[in-house]
Amino acid sequence: MKFAVSREALIKPLQLVAGVVERRQTLPVLANVLLVIEGSQLSITGTDLEVEIVGRLQLENAPGDGEITVPAKKFLDICRALPDDSNIEFSLKDQKVTVKSGRTRFTLSTLPGNEFPAVEQGSNDLSFSSEQKEVKRLIDRTSFAMAQQDVRYYLNGMLWEVRSQELRVVATDGHRLAMCTRPVNVEIADLRQAILPRKGVIELSRLLNDSDENVEVSLGSSHIRATTSEYTFTSKLVDGKFPDYERVLPKGGDKFVIGDRAELKQAFARTSILSNEKYRGVRLELEEGMLTIIANNPEQEEAQDQVAVNYAGDSLEVGFNVSYLQDVTNVLDSENIKITLSDSNSSALLEEPENSDSAYVVMPMRL
Repeated sequence: MKFAVSREALIKPLQLVAGVVERRQTLPVLANVLLVIEGSQLSITGTDLEVEIVGRLQLENAPGDGEITVPAKKFLDICRALPDDSNIEFSLKDQKVTVKSGRTRFTLSTLPGNEFPAVEQGSNDLSFSSEQKEVKRLIDRTSFAMAQQDVRYYLNGMLWEVRSQELRVVATDGHRLAMCTRPVNVEIADLRQAILPRKGVIELSRLLNDSDENVEVSLGSSHIRATTSEYTFTSKLVDGKFPDYERVLPKGGDKFVIGDRAELKQAFARTSILSNEKYRGVRLELEEGMLTIIANNPEQEEAQDQVAVNYAGDSLEVGFNVSYLQDVTNVLDSENIKITLSDSNSSALLEEPENSDSAYVVMPMRL
């Protein structure tokens, strides 16, 4: 098995595939990537048994089919260390791989390709196609609200909900919730739900770009697969039931605040400097035409900032975690932001004032 390829063509798929490979492995072969040549196509596969990514690139000629696995991190480090415009010659002899470029030469150990585990193929009973930028937007707008290491393991992931002609994703850590809904071309009679694990969400986001190019998504009972012209991404689904997020969406809020997103973002950033490092709480004091943001900490220090807002109603005081408010102002790109409140013990609903495809819920804090 031998082939030649430019460093530039190899490094991007190799980086993305090697990103899935875990440092600490139970099986030695999981520290490797699988290289397979079929005709003039080279495919590179990495997996941690939960998530699998296959990157594909075209070779200039068909050097003969073959497969082998090589250490992922070392192979990537070698490619990174070579000059930008170099060509890489790869050859296999006596179960050792030689990687040559100009006067530089490396010999790597290998493991046979047939030892490499394949993520089992589930039944793909629901398939649809969407523009990459649409799916990327769904992830970018919500992924920050996923839990990190919650004992409620189903919160350490993202709910994908397929309805007729639309795809909705929801993420929550129990203190806040992010939701985004986009139109997709799919016909389905009943609602379908799947929970994508946190690592799968992060890796899929890295593969997608902001282009109009399509991604084919197929959803099985235990797996999700996304295929573009260059990659195939497969992830196991989280086996669990996502909470009924619709119950969390605040209903009947009668206090509507519309403010300049950039001004609010800066005010939250300034007051957060003196918020309690552990709880990150700030107090929002709302009165006609004005929002006052106040932060205190155990050292008796205080920060206060005022932002002129469009609000007409009774005065209200409510506490929130300022980091959660900052996260929302960071992902929205509208000029203004709309905040709906009802009282000092109820959640806030944040969204864009017009045509919003996203909604954010932040639980209040007692300060």
